[in-house]
Amino acid sequence: MDDKNVAVLATDSAATNNDNGDPRQELPNEEAQRGVQDVEAMALTWSKLTLIGIFLNIWLLYFVNAFQSTILSNLLPYATSAFESHSLLNVIYVVAGSMSAATYMPLSKIMDVWGRAEGFLIMTVFATLGLILMAASNGIATFCAAYVFYSIGFGGMTYAVDVITADASQLKNRGLAYAFTSSPYIITAFAGAKASEGFYNDISWRWGFGVFAIVFPIVAAPLYFILKINLRKAERQGLLTKEPSNRTILQSIWYYSVEFDAMGVFLFSVGLTVFLLPFNIADSAPNGWSSGYIIAMIVVGFVMLIIFTLYETFLAPIPLLDWNLLIDRTVIGACLLDATYQISYYCWANYFTSFLQVVNDLSLAEAGYVNNTFNVVSGVLLLIVGFLIRRTGRFKWLLYIAVPLYIFAQGLMIYFRRPNQNVGYLVMCQVFISIGGSIFIIIEQLAILAAVDHQHIAAALALLNVVGTVGDAMGATISGAIWTNTFQKALERYLPESALPDLDTIYEDLDTQLSYPVGSAVRLAIQKAYAYSQTRMLAAGTGVMGLAIIWMLMIRNINLSKVAQVKGMVF
Repeated sequence: MDDKNVAVLATDSAATNNDNGDPRQELPNEEAQRGVQDVEAMALTWSKLTLIGIFLNIWLLYFVNAFQSTILSNLLPYATSAFESHSLLNVIYVVAGSMSAATYMPLSKIMDVWGRAEGFLIMTVFATLGLILMAASNGIATFCAAYVFYSIGFGGMTYAVDVITADASQLKNRGLAYAFTSSPYIITAFAGAKASEGFYNDISWRWGFGVFAIVFPIVAAPLYFILKINLRKAERQGLLTKEPSNRTILQSIWYYSVEFDAMGVFLFSVGLTVFLLPFNIADSAPNGWSSGYIIAMIVVGFVMLIIFTLYETFLAPIPLLDWNLLIDRTVIGACLLDATYQISYYCWANYFTSFLQVVNDLSLAEAGYVNNTFNVVSGVLLLIVGFLIRRTGRFKWLLYIAVPLYIFAQGLMIYFRRPNQNVGYLVMCQVFISIGGSIFIIIEQLAILAAVDHQHIAAALALLNVVGTVGDAMGATISGAIWTNTFQKALERYLPESALPDLDTIYEDLDTQLSYPVGSAVRLAIQKAYAYSQTRMLAAGTGVMGLAIIWMLMIRNINLSKVAQVKGMVF
């Protein structure tokens, strides 16, 4: 791509003047899809003040999202325990992860064809609906369905905001932009944990969900209106041609079917969902993994994904994913690194706050503080990492630090994740894990974005989110399998005979586990059972993480300073 065809506004004054002079003299790329043309036209018309307003609104969105996610992660074990289904906590995560993974690709097409604002609005509605349903649910089935809506909505909203952030920033500054927008996690890590304890003890876990059903749409609305107002401004300035108004209904259906790649979206979404669902329901099937419908779902889902790949390669007029994107070693390396990291992390993370409360006798707030170490460390570290990338233009060198550190820290957790260990050692391991993990997140995004042009930003980030979410689901599936096959059996082995009649209640209910006094024979038995399960979860995660060394080497050392990608008034 010729640098003279791209106008950018950097934070230094030298970047504000390019070879073409005023960036507003440029035009959107006519070969791009409509949604990409729209956002380029907006960037060519909005002012620096508008750009600042967009980033501030995104920061506020991340603040609300960080606050609610911290509260919800702490309250979810109690919500499921209220329905006597604490052991299903992992299943809920896996089902939601599977459904979310199938959403990103269709959402990327919505944002590329209809527009960034429309995709953002749809996900905002899903997230709000999920929060309302969770607050009002009276059974585990309703709660699980509500959590799926919530997970799709907030995951999709975060993805949409990441795409908009990429549209509004230079590639070399994008790490700093992502670091700024995600910095609210520094604030909410402690405030959210304390608030979750207040909701549970003083009000109700339901209001922990309900409050954000009111707050979130209010905070989300300004970004939608800013985008729409600036789109109208671009149209008035003649930067966009109007859509043809003389199409018949059938012509419109055919046009959008082609633009959206409707067949590809169908094959991918259905295939991925059908393939992943058996990992969630196999344990409840009559014959487990050998049940006929479990095998059939895996085979049908896998075949549909193969057909999707062939269709996208040879038949799709406007494919979801460009073939060159799929075979680029940087893209492959970034995706595999993300999948490996997510699998490794979610092998043990979902039961960590429960472990801290039962084994280390921490309060709900204190367990939240330890669990949110990642948010505090990453919030500070990413700003430093973003600045270093901006100064050097390179990012791969950071992986040579992050990958070995993460593997080392997770290995240490195997030793310290047992009774009678000082919680300070757990915090130390969490800090090391946070340093490695936060670097992974920003490098994966920058690497995959550096390998594509502006038209494929949404698709590239969607692919990364799909792979990461599948990794979440796979890690949670491994975690659930280890939990199911170790925790209850360990309880049977360690519990005193007098407590065995209450085995099912202890297994299912976190409140019951916490009701036994610290130091009592029953509480010690529960602690040993937790440690037995958690050490095996961590061992599995550490083994998987070893693959990251290979994926790290696949990523090219791209000079971000030399890649021109966006137009107009950008950071």
